[in-house]
Parts: sequence; C-alpha cells; structure tokens
Amino acid sequence: MEDNYIKSVDPTSPLCGKVAPGDTIVSINGNEILDVLDYKYYAYDKALTVCLQRPDGGRYTLDVKKAEGGDLGLDFGSYLMDAPRACSNACVFCFIDQLPRGMRRTMYFKDDDARLSFLLGNYITLTNLSEREVERIIALHVSPINVSVHTMNPELRRRMLRNPRAGESIGIMRRFAEAHIVMNCQIVCCPGLNDGEELLRSMRELEALWPAVHSVSVVPVGLTRFRQHLYPLTPFTKEHAGETLDLVEGFAESCRKRHGSRVFFCGDELYILAGRELPPDEYYEEYTQLENGVGTLRLLETEFKSAVKLADEPDGIDFSVATGVSAAPYIEKLLLHAREAFPKLRGHVYAVENDFFGRSINVTGLVTGGDLIRQLQGKELGARLLVSRNMLRRRELDFLDDVKLEEASAALGVPIYPVESDGFALCDAMFGNLPTIPDPVREERDEKFYKYNTNP
Repeated sequence: MEDNYIKSVDPTSPLCGKVAPGDTIVSINGNEILDVLDYKYYAYDKALTVCLQRPDGGRYTLDVKKAEGGDLGLDFGSYLMDAPRACSNACVFCFIDQLPRGMRRTMYFKDDDARLSFLLGNYITLTNLSEREVERIIALHVSPINVSVHTMNPELRRRMLRNPRAGESIGIMRRFAEAHIVMNCQIVCCPGLNDGEELLRSMRELEALWPAVHSVSVVPVGLTRFRQHLYPLTPFTKEHAGETLDLVEGFAESCRKRHGSRVFFCGDELYILAGRELPPDEYYEEYTQLENGVGTLRLLETEFKSAVKLADEPDGIDFSVATGVSAAPYIEKLLLHAREAFPKLRGHVYAVENDFFGRSINVTGLVTGGDLIRQLQGKELGARLLVSRNMLRRRELDFLDDVKLEEASAALGVPIYPVESDGFALCDAMFGNLPTIPDPVREERDEKFYKYNTNP
C-alpha cells in the first residue's frame, strides 16, 4: 500500500466516522495532495472540500468545517505520506560514511529531504530538488529551511559534495532569498578545503543574502577512526581552531554593526579545541543554531544557574553524571556552582572517552552504551546515573551501538535516567526530581546487522 493511505483517524477529528483507514486523500479544495507539505498547507483553512479515494478506486467528497490551522486528525502510512528522499551526494566529510559495519540499517540512511528540513529541522544540500519542488517551496512559502552550504564556491562545492549538480544549489539559494524564504545554514569546515580564504568568500556571499540567510553555523569536521579508503582529511589543531574563530568572529562583528545581528556563529567544539572560553549568553542572540552545537553549553549554564536559584534542598542521595569529554569540564563547573548554594548536594561527573568512534570524537551525543559500561564499571556511581537524552534514540531508548538503556543499567547496577539538554532538567535530576522514563518503542531488527562490533 502507498505511504499516503490513512492509517487511523483521531476520535476528535472532524472526519471521524466519515473516512475509513485505507482511504487516501486525493485533493483539498481542488489542490492535489502528493505529500505532507501539500496536506499541511492546503488543510490550514477553516472550510475544506476534501476528495478521498477508497482502496477499490471509488472516490467521494466531504465538506469539512474546523478551526483555522486546526489539525484534521489523520495519521498516515508514513509521516511524509511518501518515501523519504535519499541524499545524492558523496560528501568527503560525510559522518555516515565513517560508521563501522554492523550498526542498525537506519543508521546508514542519508536523508536529504526538504520536507524534513521544514518539518523537523533537518539540514539539506538542495542538490536533489527538482524544478517542480523548487517552485512549490516558493509558491507555498515553505520557510524556514535549513541548508548545508559548506562553501559558496560552485566548483569547490562540486568537489566537496562529489556531485556535479552541487554548484547549482547556490543559484537555488539565491532564488529562495528573492522569494523571502528564510534559511538557516551550516558550514562543516574542513582544514585545507573550505577554510581560510574560501571560508571568508562563503561568509561574504552568504551575508549578501541576508536577511533571508538568517544564521550560519561554522562547525569543525568530525573524523572517526573508521576512515579507511575515504578522502584524506585532517582534524583541526588548537592553533587552526583559534585562527578560524578569529576569522568568523571578526566577520560576525562586522555583520552585527551592519545588520544588528552577527549572522555567523561557531560551534562550541571550536572553542573547546582552541582552549578558549565560550562567549557570553547575549552573544548567541536567538540561539538559532543549537542543533549544530552552537551555544549549547552556554545556554545550559544560563538555564542551570537560573534553576539553582529556584531549587529546593536536594534529596541528599549520591548521584553521578556521565557525559562526553568535551562537555565534562562544563558539567563539573555546574555541579560546583550548585554545591556552593547547597553543600549537601553529592555527585560525581565522569567523562566517557569515545573508543567506539575514536577518541577524536568527544561530543556527548555520540557516547555509546558499550563505552559507558566499560568505563564506568566499578566506579562510584551513587544511587542514580544521569546521561544526556541525546545519547539515545528518541523513542527506542537505545544507544548508537544498539545497547539498550535497560542493558546498560543492569550492567552498571544503577538506574540510568536520560535527561534533556536543558539546564532546568539537569538541575532537577541532580536534586532528585527525576524524569519519567517512557516505555521504549523497539523496531524489529534484521539479525544480519549484528550488534556492536568495533572490528568490522
């Protein structure tokens, strides 16, 4: 059956009792419905004429009255009402190409879907958009869109993305800007490729598209230990990280003077690599690029300190926090800050080295269950272990190496609580106001994709 069939109808839906699971939406107010973007856009109005088709091919029409912007309450065969669009690039820095064998199949799927960019905030390269899709985004004013730019040099973009169409996407960005489509952009900075003068060129050309280009993150390339037979890339050194920060911050300051916004922001990891303090809270303006690790640690600190001011006395039970190497010193500082206000607070912070992907990968979200277990066994963990929610798949509660949350908890002999990346949530968990752990939703696994194997 196609992905756009109606799987279920919410009891509160204005269509409840009028449509049946298995039917499909043909059109709304005369507009053909091909996927979720069409559906959400054309179903916005108060009065709708909905044409549906039964599995036997018969069609019928319903008139619907609802609140403007109200949901029709339909659940479809897939979220997109269509198959997700796969990436057509072979980027020299692609993180998925650096994964070991043996992980779940979904880990190897590269999406590059404009619909997911608008609906879920995914970043896309624009290289697989058809002319019809470009025109639809403009006509429906699908905004904002998150764009993986990397470079504004068309020839260099073709080489970095290893796609002959990659240079054409720059023209698409300019068309979006003319149509006032807001774009949040990212540049994965690779030493020797798109840094230095090339980075400066990209920032100049992206600034020329402001205010349509609302924000741009500059983040360092992540290199795992599984790069055999891949494009030769080198990691950032401390010195080069500092030079890149100086370049971006200097250009961002000139943007602030011209536009009232810095527009360009560096990821936290560049500051850590350079051994520099993170900018203050006000530097990050709207915190638009949190998903790219831009200002994440600063916002966490700001929220945490506000939470401590409102906190009640902690429960006095010893706890521990496990985090990535880069974030560990910052979490330590937060714990010390809380202890100054509440001396009875007892806890430990453990930095987990990433042996799975390689120790050059030090962000918290890529810590695996296997590394967590091996490095914390025998340690004083107290009565509870707190980990970042970003370490786990959202619904399944599995780590990246397929170790289940309950397996890690059993191996370490302590309850593990996933905590949202939020200073208030972290403070609550430290003080004993623990988050509710939902029942995991687990997908069926193909056994040939075997479990955690560091020697593929």
